[in-house]
Amino acid sequence: MTRLILKWVLNSFALFFVMKLIPGIRIDNFSDLLVATLVLGLLNAFLRPLVILLTLPVTVLTLGLFTLVINGVMFYLAAHLVPGFHVTGFGAAFLAALLFSIFSFVLNMIFQPKSA
Repeated sequence: MTRLILKWVLNSFALFFVMKLIPGIRIDNFSDLLVATLVLGLLNAFLRPLVILLTLPVTVLTLGLFTLVINGVMFYLAAHLVPGFHVTGFGAAFLAALLFSIFSFVLNMIFQPKSA
């Protein structure tokens, strides 16, 4: 359970950094940041695999690059589901999803608990 909370906090930091770097992303307050992170995690856990499966031919034709578009769509969808999370357009969502993935990966690698 603590591992899950740690990942949620780290992803919240990643989303906060993305919000500060990309002008088209705005989050109204801290609770909206936490909810947006939770919604992004749930979308990526449950909806993203289904979308990837449905778009598999396009993903194969583009050598996996279409997955970046899917990540942007998930980010944009999360902005529509969370009232205090605002994204100005798909370009901002695409770039934000790319940076969010990178920041999240790096933070999770740095703070990964050591298993004995």
